[in-house]
Amino acid sequence: MLLRHFSFLRAVLLHGLTAFGGPQAHIAMMLKTFVRQKPYVSEEELMEYNAFCNLLPGASSTQTLTLIGYKRGGVPLAVLTLVVWILPACILMGALSFLLHYFDKKALDTDIFKFIAPMAAGFLLYACFAAFPIAIKNAITWVIMAVSTAVTYFFFKLPVIFPILIILGGLATNLSHKRIPQVEQKPRRIRWWNFWLFGIIFIVAGIVSEAARKNDWPNRKPINLFENTYRMGSIVFGGGQVLMPIMYEQFSVRPEAIREKNPNVVTIEGDDMLTGMGIVRAVPGPVFSIASFTGGMALRDMGTEMQIIGCLIGSVAIFLPSALLVLFFFPIWNNLKKYAAVYRSLEGINAVVVGIMIGSTFFIMKDISLIEPKTISLINVSVIVGTCLLLVYTRIPSPVIVAACLLLGYFF
Repeated sequence: MLLRHFSFLRAVLLHGLTAFGGPQAHIAMMLKTFVRQKPYVSEEELMEYNAFCNLLPGASSTQTLTLIGYKRGGVPLAVLTLVVWILPACILMGALSFLLHYFDKKALDTDIFKFIAPMAAGFLLYACFAAFPIAIKNAITWVIMAVSTAVTYFFFKLPVIFPILIILGGLATNLSHKRIPQVEQKPRRIRWWNFWLFGIIFIVAGIVSEAARKNDWPNRKPINLFENTYRMGSIVFGGGQVLMPIMYEQFSVRPEAIREKNPNVVTIEGDDMLTGMGIVRAVPGPVFSIASFTGGMALRDMGTEMQIIGCLIGSVAIFLPSALLVLFFFPIWNNLKKYAAVYRSLEGINAVVVGIMIGSTFFIMKDISLIEPKTISLINVSVIVGTCLLLVYTRIPSPVIVAACLLLGYFF
C-alpha cells in the first residue's frame, strides 16, 4: 500500500507542512493539491466531503482529508492519511511543551508569518472562483449563496453556524419534488463497529477517569488527560477556534477553582496555555494539534518520559473521535444519497459551501490592512491577488507559494 500510494501520501505530507490559515484555507489548498494538480478527487466530491464533515464534531479539514484517503484506499489508507497529515503539527506542538520555558515568551518574533493571513485570503478567493460555476446554477442557489455569505461573515465565531447553514440549504432545495422523483431503494447493511468503538471508548474513559479521581489513584493524570481530551474531540463543533477556549477553561481556569479540593487535577498554567494558543496559529496543519502541547504540559511534572507519553495521549485522544465518526457516518451518507430527498439537498448544500467560503474570505480580510496609505497595505493586496492569480493560471504547487509568503514576511 505504501508503494502504491506513495505519491498521494507525499502530497499529504507536503500539505501538512505548508497548510496555514485554518480549516477554510486548508480546503482551498486541497482544491489546488488534490483536485487541480493531481485529480485524486473531483471538485464536486471535495465540496461534498467538506460539507459532510461540517455536520460532524471534530476537525473538519482533517476529516475531509481522511475521506480523500478513504476514497482511494479504504480504511487502511484513510488511517495512514490521517497520521501523515497530523504528524508535522503534532511533533512541533509536542516539542513546544519541552521548549516553552527555554526562551523569552515576549521575544517570540512571528513577523515571518505576517503575510500568511493575506495568503489564506488569496487561497480562499481562488476556491470561491473554482467552486462557483459548479454550485451556482439557478436562482435558488444564488439566494442560498448570498444568505450563507452574510450569515457566515456576521456569525463566523458561532460554532454551530456551519452545520445549521448546511442543513437549511439542503432543506431549501428539497422543497421541489418535480425534478428528481423518488425511486424505491432496498435497505442497505450498516457497519456499526467503529460507532460502537467510539461510544465504548467514550463511556469507559469517563467511568475509569471518574473512578481514578474519586479514589485518588496514584499517577491518575494520564487517565484524566485522555478522558478530558477525547471528550473535547467528540463534542466540539467549529474547529480549533472553538476547541482552544474549551481547553483553556478545562486545563487552566477550572483547576484554579478546585485546586484545594483536588490538588492532583490536570493543570496547565494560564500564561503557558495562552502562549500555546498563540503559537499554534503560526504552525502548519490542523489547529487541533494544540492537544499535543496540552498533553505534554499536563504531564510535564511527571518526568520526560511521561511528558512524551502526554504528547502522544493528547494527539491520539483529540483526533480519534473525528476519525471514528467520519468513517462510520460517511458510508451511511453514501447510501442516503441514493434517495432523491438527499440527492436534491446536495444542490443547496454545495451553494452553502460556496457562501461559507466567500463569507470566510471577507471575514479574514476585515482584519488585514488593505486600504490604509501604507506600504504594508499595498503588499497585502499584492499577496492576495498574486496568490489567487498564481493558483488560477499556473501549476505552481501550494507549498512554493507558502514558502514565498514566509520569505516575504522575513525580508519585509
